[in-house]
Amino acid sequence: MAKIFCVANQKGGVGKTTTTVNLAAGLAKLGQRVLMVDLDPQGNATMGSGIDKRELELSVYDVLLESASIEEARVTSQKLLDAGCSFDVLGANRELAGAEVELVGLERREKRLRAALAEVDAQYDFVLVDCPPSLSLLTLNGLCAAHGVIVPMQCEYFALEGLTDLVNTIKRVHANLNPDLKIIGLLRVMFDPRITLQQQVSEQLKDHFGDKVFDTVIPRNVRLAEAPSYGLPGLAFDASSKGAQAFVAFAQEMVDRIQRWS
Repeated sequence: MAKIFCVANQKGGVGKTTTTVNLAAGLAKLGQRVLMVDLDPQGNATMGSGIDKRELELSVYDVLLESASIEEARVTSQKLLDAGCSFDVLGANRELAGAEVELVGLERREKRLRAALAEVDAQYDFVLVDCPPSLSLLTLNGLCAAHGVIVPMQCEYFALEGLTDLVNTIKRVHANLNPDLKIIGLLRVMFDPRITLQQQVSEQLKDHFGDKVFDTVIPRNVRLAEAPSYGLPGLAFDASSKGAQAFVAFAQEMVDRIQRWS
């Protein structure tokens, strides 16, 4: 059975898409079967996985409106096959922005992604969902489908405030829509150990959340930042970079956690 995780944070620009794409590549590198679902109309996770969002014949939009199945809509990038870290992508483009309005009047509007994923459950070990930075019907579809939430965050003061909002959202979804939902862990990203404030916030996180904070820390890394402009995860762009190596370590930590649960 696939483990489904949302990568979510209501604060924008915290590395959600970078985390989703590179964790997917890291898990694939370790031999896991991975599906990456892009729920953001900007389609950045799609482009960062080597897929041109403008050329998608079917997308997550069609799946949510039940005019296509995941098996029909998913694609795989040849670039990632060549790099040895390929995963399936359920892509997104601007069409998805219209789904917000169209879903409002439909039955089971929050649980359409969950139903679609149930049909391919046996085909994957991990499903990673890249959520938009707002609490919308798209994000709700991700949270209702997921077993847990991975929260990427920078070690800055405002990030702590945003985290409180996200925890409250997850509690509401857990109580009303998805009793399986929980925070899997907090991932410290874009971390620079030379900055005292980042070290202090990192310690505060560990004091408050304990083992919910992942051991792996993703450093601020130029090669990781350059990779999306080439339509690649960091692991396929420069596997030897510190950022790519950190995501492989994070993928291994995720696999180890799942094995401890089961």
